[in-house]
Amino acid sequence: MSIHDSEKQVAIVILNWNGRALLEEFLPVVVKRTSPQLAEVIVADNASTDDSIAYLKENHPNVRIIRLDKNYGFAGGYNKALTEVNHQYVVLLNSDVAPAANWLEPLVAFMNNNPHAAACVPKIKDYRRPQYF
Repeated sequence: MSIHDSEKQVAIVILNWNGRALLEEFLPVVVKRTSPQLAEVIVADNASTDDSIAYLKENHPNVRIIRLDKNYGFAGGYNKALTEVNHQYVVLLNSDVAPAANWLEPLVAFMNNNPHAAACVPKIKDYRRPQYF
């Protein structure tokens, strides 16, 4: 089994399309605040024409890249990417999200302790105005 399979409990999948600026702003926070023992951070690229892939390769070599052959849109891109992951849990994370410290562990604990739950979501606050949900 490769490191890209279910060795890590969680796959964090971020869909990207020409979003280098968002990757530059938010991906470092995701990587910093995600336990590498628990989760694999994956960027699924919807056939970007900007330099998103070059940026990822140069600045985030530990982030897995799934390169899609064309832009499948939001739902289609995530659906295509999900065929490439084999983890117990998957987080679909928008590219403009900066999670709080220790954001993932409570979600995994909830899922582990509630086997009949199909999904859970953290409290989501506005990044620029954190007093708002």
